[in-house]
Amino acid sequence: MTVHFSTEEFEHRIARARASLDEREIDGLLMFAPESHFYICGYDTFGFAMFQCLVLTATDLHLFTRTPDLRQAQQTSILDDDQIHIWIDVEGAKPAAELKALLSTLGLEGKHLGIEFNTVGLSAHNWRLLEESLDAFASFVDASDLVTLLRREKSPREIEYHRHAAELSDDGLDAAIELTHEGAFEGDILAAMQGTVFKGGGDYAGNEFIIGSGPAALLCRYQSGRRHLKSPDQMTLEWAGAYCRYHAAMMRTLLVGKANDVQKRMHAACVEALEACEAAVRPGEPMGNVFDAHARVFDKHGFAQARMNACGYGMGAIYNPIWVDFPMFYKGNPLIMNAGNVYFLHMILMDSDSGYAMCWGHSVLVKEDGVERLSRSSLDLVENN
Repeated sequence: MTVHFSTEEFEHRIARARASLDEREIDGLLMFAPESHFYICGYDTFGFAMFQCLVLTATDLHLFTRTPDLRQAQQTSILDDDQIHIWIDVEGAKPAAELKALLSTLGLEGKHLGIEFNTVGLSAHNWRLLEESLDAFASFVDASDLVTLLRREKSPREIEYHRHAAELSDDGLDAAIELTHEGAFEGDILAAMQGTVFKGGGDYAGNEFIIGSGPAALLCRYQSGRRHLKSPDQMTLEWAGAYCRYHAAMMRTLLVGKANDVQKRMHAACVEALEACEAAVRPGEPMGNVFDAHARVFDKHGFAQARMNACGYGMGAIYNPIWVDFPMFYKGNPLIMNAGNVYFLHMILMDSDSGYAMCWGHSVLVKEDGVERLSRSSLDLVENN
């Protein structure tokens, strides 16, 4: 079996979730988010692309899924066989109706249910089918944040996994720097970075590693197509080491050739903003303070037009299509940071006027006395030949 936590830790998580159900006067929680499945019982799969649901009540925990995920649940979760229920693929299958039947056997008819709506694990199409099945069966409320709030505070074992992920991120950067030179092929750089993570025992990240050079260095998203580096050139990388599904993202802009004065100014502003954001990450303070620090530094240096309207987000055990563990650091975000939270801080300058990019970022752990940088990598500008 591949279960990454002790039975005691899962029992503690389930107890916390049940306490939250009780506080909200919810009789049963219908979990569609893969992150919730992994957190509550260890179930690890990309089967959330199909109709599946984990149901938690005051006394029961049951998984409703398809045949391909039967053995996945048996080997990656703490669930016993009698807690795993399979719906069969056949023309005219009605998994929502079958889930309703399971809920009935659990005594949830006429009860108040919490449902995870804010997840890729519940498509609008599947929700319409489920809503029809639940009509007159039970009342329901959006409980998308219930497990998410529990997941934000990491246990010692989870922090250990985040630290390992950060080591893999640093190793990936080392591999990229070594290969960044005139004539280098982006595909070789990506292969080295991803291969380093795998060789270190890591996982695929929650989304693609992002690489862009030349004009594409100003893109914040992965796109298809590869090029060879020139001199001078710029290359922006955003990637995440992932270990036991736990992430530690990083971001860098690497140069081929010497930096010009504009690039030097941009780099200095990025480092100053990153350090200002680290200073603003404090337990008991709102996430909006971190964005304010980011904006203050960039605006002071005259880069208001080139910065983003968010400067990072939470890290955790996250699944496709994106490794962001919401919410983000944005203006006015009132969510309080607490010890045990892990965040990715990214300082992004994409200056279309000059054609230059400069991006710097790494993951941090909130501690009782402030913040711990999880990366060992230097903040110095990389200028390779």
